[in-house]
Amino acid sequence: MITVTASGITPADLIAVARGNARVTLAQDALDAMRTSRSIVDAIERDGRPVYGVSTGFGALANTFIAPERRAELQHALIRSHAAGIGAPMPREVVRAMMLLRIRSLAMGRSGVRPEVASALVGLLNADITPWVPEHGSLGASGDLAPLAHCALVLIGEGWVLAKDGARISATDAGVSPIALSSKEGLALINGTDGMLGMLLMAIADAAHLFTMADVTAALSIEAMLGSDRPFMPELHTIRPHPGQAASAANLHRLLQDSPIMDSHRDDHEHAVQDAYSMRCAPQVAGAARDTLEFATTVAARELRSIVDNPVVLTDGRVESTGNFHGAPLGFAADFLAIAAAEVGAIAERRVDRMLDVCRSRDLPPFLTPDAGVNSGLMIAQYTAAGIVAENRRLASPASVDSLPTSGMQEDHVSMGWAATRKLRTVLDNLCSILAVELLSAVRGLQLRAPLTPSVAGRIAMAAVEEHAGGPGPDVFLAPVLEAVRATVSGPALRTAIEQEVGTLA
Repeated sequence: MITVTASGITPADLIAVARGNARVTLAQDALDAMRTSRSIVDAIERDGRPVYGVSTGFGALANTFIAPERRAELQHALIRSHAAGIGAPMPREVVRAMMLLRIRSLAMGRSGVRPEVASALVGLLNADITPWVPEHGSLGASGDLAPLAHCALVLIGEGWVLAKDGARISATDAGVSPIALSSKEGLALINGTDGMLGMLLMAIADAAHLFTMADVTAALSIEAMLGSDRPFMPELHTIRPHPGQAASAANLHRLLQDSPIMDSHRDDHEHAVQDAYSMRCAPQVAGAARDTLEFATTVAARELRSIVDNPVVLTDGRVESTGNFHGAPLGFAADFLAIAAAEVGAIAERRVDRMLDVCRSRDLPPFLTPDAGVNSGLMIAQYTAAGIVAENRRLASPASVDSLPTSGMQEDHVSMGWAATRKLRTVLDNLCSILAVELLSAVRGLQLRAPLTPSVAGRIAMAAVEEHAGGPGPDVFLAPVLEAVRATVSGPALRTAIEQEVGTLA
């Protein structure tokens, strides 16, 4: 059970609800904060003061006064008009993350909504009712207006729900019990960065795992190509004190110890004096990505502590318009992290290409097949990795520099944070596939070094991959092998097994 307090939630809470189906409850302090906030809005209503979103229209219509008897109608009309997305539905985990984050923001008591509104969102989560949220619609301007409006529409008993089989059904058919909105509440339901923040938080968790797995696959590739572990000695990284670099180098050094393959050429003075950059500079690239991830983590943590709404209800009774809904901090972080993840994949593909090239692989057979010619080995697997690298480079072009004005030039600069975080998720998914190709290639290279045996990590990886790929031999249908190895990269089992033997990896 995840308890949403007036202080918010943690990233782990979000993962538990979005991906783990944890149930949600509202703490008493959150209920109290919402009641206090709502009493201020009710006082404004009684006094007849003109306040944006309470007694006026929205956006370019902010100067249009709304009569008291039409203010509830205004809130419902707002939700209907703003639920204007189009395209395929967003994944269930993204929508659940959005809903939880909107609950979190309302529960902080600066939005002027009744506790019943947040409780209704909690009810949707706990009933496993997922609104159908189209992929296109948000500019990250006043937050994620259209996606959040599609969620809010279900709350009032309208709109679409994502059924368990992926079909689209009406909120009525899904058994939703609608609520009626009061003044300010429709605006409070849609004016937030919850979609982009939810995607960024999940991407951060995914990137943290994949960056560690990138060190694993790099170490195995270096071992398979008879590389050196000397560039990863800690004293070489204290003189360039980037923390991510030091962490990655420590991982590589640890993973390459106790390897008869490495020992076989350690004192060979005719061996290459220096490894190629894709081997020797692995911690510099992966480490820079880790530092970028730390920056994104810091930004997301700040946003998770933030109250993102407009207008906000202050504890002294004022209701003030803000620009806190603008998604620039999240868009920048997502774009930067996408660049870093794309480069982690790019350098991994270079190692794959080197392992497959008989001129550069230090005596491994062409394309890692013992019978090249009749058999093509992993030739086309490298093509696949190269194609994905090219796509990631296109996706690494920043979305956050591509503002387009909207709402009659009222919203004349937008963040594109929704687009930035969406494509970040794609880049990370692609990175997982590239690392799968590297893992399969490295394991095949280690197998071909027999009778020499690899490091402890290499032996564990060989056992895991051999379940799906077998050993060197005639060509096989590779697509299902790559899918299985990809699941090995994305899941926790291989990393856990390695860490049990060599210690925790950063």
